[in-house]
Amino acid sequence: MQYELFPSERFSFFSLSSGSCGNCYYLGNTNYGILIDAGIGPRVIKKRLAEHGVELTSIMAILITHDHYDHIKSAGYLGEKMHIPVYATKEVHRGIANSPMIRHSLNGSTVYIEKGTPFQIEDFKITPFDVPHDSIDNSGYFFEFGNQTLTLATDVGAITDEITHYVGRANHLIIESNYDEELLHKGRYPYHLKQRITSGTGHLSNRQTAEFLANNYPSDLRNIWLCHLSGDNNHPELAYETVKEQLVLKGIEVGKQVDLHVLERNILSAKVEF
Repeated sequence: MQYELFPSERFSFFSLSSGSCGNCYYLGNTNYGILIDAGIGPRVIKKRLAEHGVELTSIMAILITHDHYDHIKSAGYLGEKMHIPVYATKEVHRGIANSPMIRHSLNGSTVYIEKGTPFQIEDFKITPFDVPHDSIDNSGYFFEFGNQTLTLATDVGAITDEITHYVGRANHLIIESNYDEELLHKGRYPYHLKQRITSGTGHLSNRQTAEFLANNYPSDLRNIWLCHLSGDNNHPELAYETVKEQLVLKGIEVGKQVDLHVLERNILSAKVEF
C-alpha cells in the first residue's frame, strides 16, 4: 500500500540486513537518511544503499541500539572514516569503545543521547526508550516526522509498559520476532543458550510478538516489519503466519488495514514509501 499522509515529502524504510548475521536499517526522505545500527561491513552497506538509490554520503547519522557486534560492526569505520555522527547512550558508547572487534575508535563522531530525552536530526524528532536485553544497555527508537511516526524495538527480552506506549503511538513499526518456541525447544542449541534466549533479557518469540500485537494494535498502524529472525529457530513464513493468524483473530485485516512484512537475514528488503 502507498500512503499520502504528508504529500509534500516522501519517506522510506528498508532493511539492509536483519538478524544475528548483522543488523542495519534505513529511514530517510529524498534528500538524506539515517541508519539504525551498523552491524554489517561498510562496503555491503554502501552497495545495498545504492541498490535503492541512496548514496552513503547522504547518511546524516547512525543510531545504535546496543553494543553487540551484530549491531556495531561498522560503527567505528563509518564514524571516523566517513565522519557520520554515531548516536548512542553513554553505556553503549562505552561498550563500543571496549569491544575488541572494533578497529576504529570513535572520537569526534561520538554523540551521547539519553533515554526519554528527544533529540532532533533534520526533520526527524527521535526519542530513545529502554528495551530489556542482556547487553550493556539497549535502546528502542521512536521517530516523529511530518505527521507520521515510526517505532523500532529489536533484541527485546520482554514487553514492558514503555515499549507498549511507543508501539501504541506508531504508524509504522519494526519489532523483533526472533524464534519459534517449538523449533527452539527441539533444536540443537545447548540448554544454557536456550535459557538465555527465553530469559526475559533475550529475545521475543513469534508467539509473544503475535499476541502482543494482536492485543495492543494501534488503530493508525499501517506497516509492521518483523525483524531479527533466528537462522536456526525460525523461518520467514512461520513468523509471518504466526503474527498474521493472531491479528486476523482480532479482526485486523492484513493487507488492507496493515501491511505485514518480514525482514530476512542478510538480505536487502524492499523499499517501502509512506
